[in-house]
Amino acid sequence: MSDLHVVFGTGPAGTQTARFLVEKGVRVRSINRSGKRPEFMPSDVEVVAIADASDTAQATKAAEGASVVYQCLNPEYSRWPELFPPLQKGVVAAARSVGARYVSLENLYGLGLVKGPMDESTPMNPCSKKGAVRAAMTEELRALSESGDLEVATGRAADYYGPGVNDSALGTMAFEPLLAGKKVSLLGSADIVHSYAYIEDVGRGLATLGTSDKAFGRVWNLPHAPALTGRDSIAFAFSAAGMPEKIGALSPLTVRIGALFMPVARESVEMLYEFTQPFVVDSSAITNEFGLRPTPLAEGMARTVAWFENR
Repeated sequence: MSDLHVVFGTGPAGTQTARFLVEKGVRVRSINRSGKRPEFMPSDVEVVAIADASDTAQATKAAEGASVVYQCLNPEYSRWPELFPPLQKGVVAAARSVGARYVSLENLYGLGLVKGPMDESTPMNPCSKKGAVRAAMTEELRALSESGDLEVATGRAADYYGPGVNDSALGTMAFEPLLAGKKVSLLGSADIVHSYAYIEDVGRGLATLGTSDKAFGRVWNLPHAPALTGRDSIAFAFSAAGMPEKIGALSPLTVRIGALFMPVARESVEMLYEFTQPFVVDSSAITNEFGLRPTPLAEGMARTVAWFENR
């Protein structure tokens, strides 16, 4: 079998996945629209541009020779229902056409409003438009896996943070004001516990799943540090930056008012439940099976501050 692994998507997660695959000695091809090599992408990764991964012919050509295909694409947030299912179908068709295994990066939207920690057995129960899209895509992969039509391993992660991550609750909107000495306004509440996934842990986790026979046929929560309040999480970043803590919150009402004028805020409204009640991810299964431990928040935040300072 070919040792070529093909990663669709060169955003933060796809790039880190390619990076850790290279560290495992795997030959990697990464697919994006531009053909440009993003920051953190190793120089020996082949970067190939295609116009549209939802086009089966284009996706299949890009995946030619692959033994494993990784789906790390993430379309424009406001166009999820329109764009995301076709992207998955295109990459799935490519994997099946070339006889490759399939590793899917997912979030937790499809689980909906959950009381208590979320593990791999938590059922799908979406309570948002984007959650319903995610749940339907998950069901599509489950059916293919159970029928034997496609070998699938799924890695799930909550909100990312880390070097290279801009579009996140702990991305530019948090670190730019922090480093400017201004108040950081967290979504929903600063005093609700929330699990975050350090971006290197996401990439390392997906690379591990894609190179492990025992990972396939299952869903795995990627490594997450123990959930802390937003206030306690971002406090590590203030400490690393040597800045006095200035922490507030964007209440649901504030976000809804902002949604009247800002498309980004409009798309966040239906996901506010994640930041107004405890949102806790249990990733003990991947730790127990593969020894993957989450990066401590203090360490991850320090690395993230350094990246935002130097970019």
